[in-house]
Amino acid sequence: MYTTKTTRTVRTFYSDGRGPPKVETKTFTYGGDGGSSVNGGINIQGGGGRFRIRMGGGGEDGGDQPSYSAPAFSQRPQVIGRPSRKDKKDPFSGVINQSYDEIKKRCQEEGCLFEDPEFDAEDSSIFFSRAPPRPFEWKRPHEICDNPVFIADGASRFDVQQGELGDCWLLAAIASLTVNQRLFAKVVPPDQSFEDGYCGMFRFHFWRQGEWVEVVVDDRLPTYYGQLTFMHSVDKNEFWSALLEKAYAKLEGSYESLKGGSTCEAMVDFTGGVSEFFDLRKAPPNLFSIMLKASQRGSLMGCSIDADPNQLEARLANGLVMGHAYSITSVILMDIETPTMSGKIPMVRIRNPWGNEAEWKGRWSDQSREWSLIPDSQKDSIGLTFDDDGEFWMSFDDFSKNFEKLEICNLGPDSLEEDELDGKKRWEGHTENGEWIPRVNAGGCRNYLDTFWTNPQYRVTLTDPDDDDDDDLCTILVGVLQKDRRKKRKEGLDMLTIGYVIYKIPEESGAGPLPLDFFKYNASCAKSNNFINMREVCTRHKLPSGQYCIIPSTFQPHQQGNFLLRLYTEQRAHSHEMDEETGIIEDQDVPKIPGAREIPPPTEEEQEQEQALKASFRRVAGEDMEIDAYELRDILNAVFTREFAFDGFSIDVCRSMVAMHDGDLSGKLGFDEFKVLWADLRRWKGVFKEYDRDKSGNLSSYELRSALHASGFRLSNRTFSALVMRYSSKDGNVEFGDFILCAIRMKTMLASFKNIDVENSGHAAFDLDSFVQTVMYS
Repeated sequence: MYTTKTTRTVRTFYSDGRGPPKVETKTFTYGGDGGSSVNGGINIQGGGGRFRIRMGGGGEDGGDQPSYSAPAFSQRPQVIGRPSRKDKKDPFSGVINQSYDEIKKRCQEEGCLFEDPEFDAEDSSIFFSRAPPRPFEWKRPHEICDNPVFIADGASRFDVQQGELGDCWLLAAIASLTVNQRLFAKVVPPDQSFEDGYCGMFRFHFWRQGEWVEVVVDDRLPTYYGQLTFMHSVDKNEFWSALLEKAYAKLEGSYESLKGGSTCEAMVDFTGGVSEFFDLRKAPPNLFSIMLKASQRGSLMGCSIDADPNQLEARLANGLVMGHAYSITSVILMDIETPTMSGKIPMVRIRNPWGNEAEWKGRWSDQSREWSLIPDSQKDSIGLTFDDDGEFWMSFDDFSKNFEKLEICNLGPDSLEEDELDGKKRWEGHTENGEWIPRVNAGGCRNYLDTFWTNPQYRVTLTDPDDDDDDDLCTILVGVLQKDRRKKRKEGLDMLTIGYVIYKIPEESGAGPLPLDFFKYNASCAKSNNFINMREVCTRHKLPSGQYCIIPSTFQPHQQGNFLLRLYTEQRAHSHEMDEETGIIEDQDVPKIPGAREIPPPTEEEQEQEQALKASFRRVAGEDMEIDAYELRDILNAVFTREFAFDGFSIDVCRSMVAMHDGDLSGKLGFDEFKVLWADLRRWKGVFKEYDRDKSGNLSSYELRSALHASGFRLSNRTFSALVMRYSSKDGNVEFGDFILCAIRMKTMLASFKNIDVENSGHAAFDLDSFVQTVMYS
């Protein structure tokens, strides 16, 4: 067992899409006899007696070294004080809310063994798409053997053997995990047993989409005729690997959800690292150097050969298996010595998770004559054995010629402890959480130019080139991870096809998202290798210092999904979502703002409309020269229904028009206020016509932001998302009347806020009555 206890404090920078990065401090304790714990959090303080409503940027930059880990916030906005349906539908809520200590205490008090209600011992926990092929029986380890142990004589890569489930990708990752004992102890807390304190429950830790979570399981395992059906150890009485597989299956929803996958997917969940994929048929010339550095940094690696479409896991004459996941357990420069020469040869050690005689049969295979050229001391130092254990050596040349895919999981900034560094350098890491929302920012790839620019955009600043780069370039690993998709297979959802594009940001660019015109006339400077339906897409880039815009997207537009953007650099970098503060440009400043629409001189038709409106106003208003919402509706509809194909403004829209100018709550509109209203309506109808290019009488929700921008409004991403959900139809269209209502209420709310925020601080304090009046009378 591994009883070393490690405590580590990590300061984490993260962005939740609500302003500048925030900092969180957590203390991790794992290993040893005391179990594992996480302490820390974010303190949110509030005042009393008054609402404090904040607009604009905020937050504090702690200035400390950022970490890769981040809380799992979503890009979708949430209205303060209202229930969140998303929280209720979170597929992980039941899993991560189980407390190991509370469950253990209760089981010991009641003298019972734990039975997990979140992952029942029934067929639905094994298969979700079909009935089981045979009757499985769930048994606890002491019902399978006489003296079960959690870990027998230490965990090693030889403990893991594949069962009937097609999850060799997971086994390859677990075998790689056992090579790094500290990482293994973090995922598989070794202070567990079937003796002291046993209550039928075990716990494991996984990195899930930005944070470490603890998953508890009972120890009932699927068996057939008394034998474990799925993953198991060579030792019949050792159960850590079978229980680890069960915990991972619980996290993903079922055992069947583990069928088919990428080795790096599990490696990421075991480490929190960022994965890279290499096509060995197009390998970079420095690939061995990349692998050697990765091995020295403790990175996990896997490899495979593309599957034969006509045969499942076909065996080749050289002993390798197609469509099968292997783990790489060592990369070294091996000393070679002959009577005529001496030197070093690049070598790779590989393991087949089957753990049997299915091994490489070429050069440097077990018992091959090449081993006679290696000094005995070198053989001893690498632990060379010739057992039929699934592990074998290959020269790097043979490796790159016979395997076709390589996956590397680069460990995060907090994966290496201080005593492990030994001159090695950690990655610098940043994370950004986001969401593609149909009708709002699910714009698809660059092929769909009209909507592509609406995707979430992130600014990354690369400050210094790599220390050892002769071309003064900066290394950056960019990873886009889509969330929850494997667990939702039982709902019929599969992986989205995802990727990203990188653009150089011009120096004169503002803080907000890059507009459509930018992408019409500027080419990308880098991008993901391809768009692919894997959980994570990751590519390594070399870029000059400067500012860049990274745009993660799905291949097709209008697809719903949550994602985590992760950035690893060798030197310190900065990142944040490209956003702008919500506000409004005053009329006199509109001509100075790019994209804003100046009110043109009235046309002859509009002059005639204005005269008709004045006449109608005087006729309807009477002696007090004021009109109410009902009278306003009749006046405006007499004009606008001739110009637009719609049913006219509703009474609700007209009430909002009155409220925009009715500070004394009279419910009336005077002639001076009416003239200001007419000026606004002239601008807004002109903008609507300009962006209604197909003359349908509707705006696309993707066009709404540009239309509001041209009207003088500036909207944060969260505010814009709320407006789309409130004012667009089910098919994503915004009718003329809804566009006018949206503009009216935005102007009313912003004016009310500005009147309270006299110092223009971005904060406004309302008492309860004022707050209710402002929100309700708009």
